[in-house]
Amino acid sequence: MTWLITKYLVTAGLVVAISEFAKRSDKLGGLIAALPLVAILTLVWLYVDGQPEAKIANYAWYTFWYVVPTLPMFLVFPLLLPRLGFWLTLAACVVLTLACFAVFAYVVRLFGVDLL
Repeated sequence: MTWLITKYLVTAGLVVAISEFAKRSDKLGGLIAALPLVAILTLVWLYVDGQPEAKIANYAWYTFWYVVPTLPMFLVFPLLLPRLGFWLTLAACVVLTLACFAVFAYVVRLFGVDLL
């Protein structure tokens, strides 16, 4: 139980630290958030928890493919924010990301990558 609490605290601390950096500097906050810190931390947790190498490798493989269709959201969000406000922009970006994912999953399936 102590290990689980430690994992939660470290992971939550990372998210809070990134948001605090972003308050002070848009560029630094964006850079730190763009680093795959959560993915790296997840790889560490999987390894420390004794997961098989195949499971850890699959996590990294699928993380790559799932990141790609999320990228358009980061371009559209700043364009929509002044027009729609925060919550509508966030909702529109969620819908956009889901649509991009569906199209992306269909296209990569043609090349043998099964995301669904």
